[in-house]
Amino acid sequence: MRRLNRKKTLNLVKELDAFPKVPDSYVETSASGGTVSLIAFTTMALLTIMEFSVYQDTWMKYEYEVDKDFSSKLRINIDITVAMKCQYVGADVLDLAETMVASADGLVYEPVIFDLSPQQKEWQRMLQVIQSRLQEEHSLQDVIFKSAFKSASTALPPSSNISCRNREDDSSQPPDACRIHGHLYVNKVAGNFHITVGKAIPHPRGHAHLAALVNHDSYNFSHRIDHLSFGELVPGIINPLDGTEKIAVDHNQMFQYFITVVPTKLHTYKISADTHQFSVTERERVINHAAGSHGVSGIFMKYDLSSLMVTVTEEHMPFWQFFVRLCGIVGGIFSTTGMLHGIGKFIVEIIYCRFRVASYKPVSSVPFEDGHTDNHLPLLENNTH
Repeated sequence: MRRLNRKKTLNLVKELDAFPKVPDSYVETSASGGTVSLIAFTTMALLTIMEFSVYQDTWMKYEYEVDKDFSSKLRINIDITVAMKCQYVGADVLDLAETMVASADGLVYEPVIFDLSPQQKEWQRMLQVIQSRLQEEHSLQDVIFKSAFKSASTALPPSSNISCRNREDDSSQPPDACRIHGHLYVNKVAGNFHITVGKAIPHPRGHAHLAALVNHDSYNFSHRIDHLSFGELVPGIINPLDGTEKIAVDHNQMFQYFITVVPTKLHTYKISADTHQFSVTERERVINHAAGSHGVSGIFMKYDLSSLMVTVTEEHMPFWQFFVRLCGIVGGIFSTTGMLHGIGKFIVEIIYCRFRVASYKPVSSVPFEDGHTDNHLPLLENNTH
């Protein structure tokens, strides 16, 4: 009974076969068909390899929404070297709510030498080249997002982190600069992070910097921004001001950076973090009250937060979509090459038939055995004989 059921099942399956079966004796092979088949299989192989490389690749998806988080704090990561001694400069933040965040809350003042070593100069030059390419090719930012991971670092080589006190044995040059590095937590409102002469002194109407003991001729706000970012610190991400170096041409000079911060949630296959992107506009001018250029010498970074939040997600092509595209490639090439081969064969046959017809000419009369001719029988005579 089981064998009978199997036979009935096989017969039923055979009856459901809708694909046409052509006997081999009915199939005519030709050199042109073999050539087209070879071209078709080669094209399918190349397109399949290219499609597989696309399947392995990923892309970044950007989604925008309103940022509804107003209660949390904003973290500012800072690593700036100023060409003045640490006892003469002070850094702090003052926001629109008149809230002052002193640098003592999270920043470290470290005496260093302003000039970089050859290895550090090479790092800075490479970072500046990357920054210039990012301004021209915005798609490179996606590559940086995908390649960022926790063990990567875009900071200066480790030798720059050694203080001048530990380097006095190797070099007789005294420390002439101050490296201000660390992080601060501020309110999520617009504010002004600044580095100027003297230490900050808070008072009811805001704050002031005590700079009475500092000679104006000793002002030098040449600076180098090794790192500046907002939000969670994500090593491997290159920010717009990383590697920036500014040299002051005058003692009383103001450097201004107008920054727009955009909250960003980054989700890749290597890392998930709540960070911030930002754009910046730079301006610098010499303070000259007689010429109408008023202000205070120093480095001022005025930041403002965007109301939009960006979610950046790394996506991958699903397997079913890759399989459908692969089937489309194979079926499309088979159909296209079959049609092109049929059309080409049809055109060749028409041209060949016309040449054959042109090689014959009609005979005007055919003689009979009795000597008569019949002009009503149009026969063809081959001109080639």
